[in-house]
Amino acid sequence: MDFELSTDQVALQDAARDLLAGHASPTRVRAVVEAGGGFDPDLWAAMVEQGWTGITVPEELGGVGLGLVELAVLLDQLGATVAPAPFLQQAVALDALARAAADGVAEAGPWIERLVSGSSIATVAARPVSARSSGTGGVGSEGWVLAGATEPAVYAPSADVAIVIADEGAPDARRETGDGTMLVLVDLRDGGRPAAEPAMDRTREVGWLRFDATPAVRLGGADAVEAFVDVGAMATSAELLGASAAAMDASVAYAKDREQFGRPIGSFQAVKHRCADMLVDVEGMRSSVYYAAWCLAAGDPDRSLAASTAKTWCADASKRVMASALQVHGGIGFTWECDVHLYLKRAQLDQLSFGDAVVHRQRLASRLRARVESGTSVI
Repeated sequence: MDFELSTDQVALQDAARDLLAGHASPTRVRAVVEAGGGFDPDLWAAMVEQGWTGITVPEELGGVGLGLVELAVLLDQLGATVAPAPFLQQAVALDALARAAADGVAEAGPWIERLVSGSSIATVAARPVSARSSGTGGVGSEGWVLAGATEPAVYAPSADVAIVIADEGAPDARRETGDGTMLVLVDLRDGGRPAAEPAMDRTREVGWLRFDATPAVRLGGADAVEAFVDVGAMATSAELLGASAAAMDASVAYAKDREQFGRPIGSFQAVKHRCADMLVDVEGMRSSVYYAAWCLAAGDPDRSLAASTAKTWCADASKRVMASALQVHGGIGFTWECDVHLYLKRAQLDQLSFGDAVVHRQRLASRLRARVESGTSVI
């Protein structure tokens, strides 16, 4: 089997690296951070112009028509620069909307057009809120209203639309059967945007999505929710990969240049071991992320297992990589001037988005247990 990226995917990787080098350099990222966070409109315009927003959207819906492996390539590069733009949220939302459009949800089409063009911004949240029928809507388009709050949603303060998970019915019954779980769309343009909350990761803005009898459109049921979580877990894992690889590269470069006792610190065994451990973790992250992306793109039966495996490994491994990056940099690693803290803070938020390692271990266990009980192999 060929585990390398294709020629076209390598070309996409190079083009993304070039775009981000010009629009998401450390100087430009720090300018956004110093301004209080948010996103860089020039960077966002460049991404839209290059077709990034429509990377996974079918051509007949106005997109580029590529796949989730290509999305992982872009997110890998995005994480490496901690680029201040709502690309991850936009891509996950568009994937969900494209699936809904294929299932005949009429409300998905106009939002796809707005999000692909970049004229509107999306946010996403995976912590379920409560839903009940509003008794409105036409045939096949029953209205719903939501109550409750999500986890802090990235770019919610600037978003025009939110894609969130909602539950109807008894929690215990849902946990066993998935009945009543749905994916919904919420229009935030009419006073629904939350205020920006203080956050450690100042390369992005976050806000709480709070609903109180808020109208929503149902995009799909349990299958749509599973696909949404799968893509979100893979996407955040890809960004964790990029941030971790960049932190590792910065640490190796620093270990070669920084001298102590007349020698580069990279010549000391303890530092060598730190760097070697980082490499093992990053390469494991790379394998799990791109395998998950391939499984999702190919519709492999094990795609949910692959997505949860990627998130479990990347959430844990990124913590180790960031800790080692701080240790290798020593005292300067804890300063505002050192870029390590930008990677660390980006990773801390991505580790929790769409479920942390504990959540995905539980998800893996529940699926593998079902196989064991049915007598099916887990390998």
